Amino acid sequence: MFRCGIAYPRCRWIVPLLLAFAIIFDIIAIAATSGWIEDEDANSHYANMWEHWRGRNDVWSSKTLMEYSWAQAVAALMVIGLLILIIAFIIACVALCCTLNITLLPVIGAMLFLVVILQVIALIIYPVRFQDLIFEGNYNFNWAYGFGWGATLLTFGCGILFCCLPRYEDELSGLAKVKYLYPRE
Repeated sequence: MFRCGIAYPRCRWIVPLLLAFAIIFDIIAIAATSGWIEDEDANSHYANMWEHWRGRNDVWSSKTLMEYSWAQAVAALMVIGLLILIIAFIIACVALCCTLNITLLPVIGAMLFLVVILQVIALIIYPVRFQDLIFEGNYNFNWAYGFGWGATLLTFGCGILFCCLPRYEDELSGLAKVKYLYPRE
């Protein structure tokens, strides 16, 4: 995979660990009570994936976003992506940690690319439709929205790794001949 020397047997543990981090990031993004978007100026309006709040100081009014079809689509795409990611994580743990099953790795990679497609669509629909719904100035996208993108990027990287790892079956299983980087004299 990389010419500079990578310990392939460690990939058997590191790649599922990266998937676990992607799951955690996705759960944080979906379950966050605030932090997807807030107004730039007065901090009088903020929202998450499910609802938005308006007000000042201690007086806030809440309104659900789930009455809009675009918000329902965003929530469905993010939750379906999370469920597929959890299934891919379980299969990855079985394929890499319990036994080495190389034939499952491209399937896991395809599942991860499906998650990336679903979540990219959701993460693009949300700000566009939110700005169309409520245009009162400039809005900043905050930490929970960033966790959604972080989970998507981690998933994309793991998808690439799962598609590349079947080429290195001997290295993963520890059966490959050790290659030394010393030149012959």
